[in-house]
Amino acid sequence: MSNFRACASVFLAMITAAGGATAQELGRGHTRYILAASWQPAFCETNQRKAECGSQTGDRFDATHFSLHGLWPMRDNYCGVSGNLRTADKEGDWNELPEVTLSAQGKADLDKVMPGTQSGLERHEWLKHGTCTKMSADAYFGTAVRLVGELNASAVRDLFVSRIGKTLTAPEIKAAFDKSFGPGAGDRVKMSCRRAGRDRVISELTIGLSEKATTSDGAPLGDLIQGAGKTSFGCDEGVVDAAGF
Repeated sequence: MSNFRACASVFLAMITAAGGATAQELGRGHTRYILAASWQPAFCETNQRKAECGSQTGDRFDATHFSLHGLWPMRDNYCGVSGNLRTADKEGDWNELPEVTLSAQGKADLDKVMPGTQSGLERHEWLKHGTCTKMSADAYFGTAVRLVGELNASAVRDLFVSRIGKTLTAPEIKAAFDKSFGPGAGDRVKMSCRRAGRDRVISELTIGLSEKATTSDGAPLGDLIQGAGKTSFGCDEGVVDAAGF
């Protein structure tokens, strides 16, 4: 019994030293950033008036690949952003926000994987999230584009494309993450679904990343996922929607 008490005391001390982290987080690190990847056809089912949805076709990149929603620091937003700009951002007319200055190549790469640039999504993402990363806009969006590119080159994207119009379950998706990004990767992913008519469609994956997500060493997506803490998966199954309403 004395040994048990001693071990319990050590464990509690570890939790205190970690600032209240859970045992689960202590085992595999902490989630510092979120990579949000949308399945654009599902997003467009309930946002048909968005410019990027009205222009979507079955042969466009975002019809069969994950789209970039954002790269989000867990704790901070609107760093150094004026109150007026915060208000304007929250009003939702993002094309009225200040333009984000990107290189020609950076803009072209972003437009491909973030169709929401047609509605000013990159302006919102930079003001709310990018300003808190201590990166330039080119570096911030370049990192996000690279990471979603690794997702699109993985077994996860292959699985989604193979099941367009059909249902996918949480265990199948988690297994694809584990195959591509290492054992336990699927435990660091949350899935969101939304109702579209009679179907529940998969709208987004939010993927936990470690603090190295915005460093200059270009850590691969698998390493960043492995350094994050675990989360619940959220929606347990949904249809992989096809482009078109």
